Amino acid sequence: MKLNLRNPLCVFDLETTGTNITQDRIIEIAVIKMMPNGEILRKADVLNPTVPILPESTAIHGITEEDVKGKPTFKEVAKDYVRFFEGADLAGFSVLKFDIPMLVEEFLRAGVEFDYSRKKIIDAQKIFHLMEKRTLSAAYRFYLNKEMQDSHTAEADTEATMEVLIAQVEKYEGQEVVDGLNNKIGQIENNMETLSKLTSSGMVDLACRMALNGKGEEVFNFGKHKNKLVSAVFKEEPSYYEWMMNGDFPLDTKRKLTEIKLRSFKK
Repeated sequence: MKLNLRNPLCVFDLETTGTNITQDRIIEIAVIKMMPNGEILRKADVLNPTVPILPESTAIHGITEEDVKGKPTFKEVAKDYVRFFEGADLAGFSVLKFDIPMLVEEFLRAGVEFDYSRKKIIDAQKIFHLMEKRTLSAAYRFYLNKEMQDSHTAEADTEATMEVLIAQVEKYEGQEVVDGLNNKIGQIENNMETLSKLTSSGMVDLACRMALNGKGEEVFNFGKHKNKLVSAVFKEEPSYYEWMMNGDFPLDTKRKLTEIKLRSFKK
């Protein structure tokens, strides 16, 4: 089956030194770019993170300090990857929770502009959980009836995610999707805009510290101000903005906070 693509679709996966978006770094990146005409392009790199690789991370992906010696840093390849992602939508497995926030954080640290707001984001894990509730290896087994090889290498996970996404659309196209309260929230279509709405709607920042409410307004998604309008909190408690800007929050979150703050000044 061929995905119905209006724009190129970049399916990607990252391996990292750990799971802290603000402190850890990418050590392997793999991208498969699916073109509307059916052409498949691939790009992958092992990178020098410039920070230690946690042993528990090496235990998962097998990449050691020795493996990254002499490799380029993310900053050195950032512009190449921005060009590769240009004009494309994004897809992956569990990318909303970690891979996209980490990728954007790395671009920001490198001083390279990467505007994900104009891209549709499709998370194959979200589709899987909406329809079957499992993991990438289980998804691969479920949809393709075979076992994954070399799990937890970025290239293998990227290949598997691409195959899973195609199989998901083929299996579920036309079927309705319901939430935990059995309310219809849409249906699976061979259309990246529809899949993006199902898997990444309501997102304000990639770390999900903020979300959109039913009226499309930004509200906090954590802490003492959860579900309160961000603009209202900044008006009632100006120091909260300063606390977040000085705190250990991702650069992407801080950028979104500043956009909301500046918007209130214009008003």
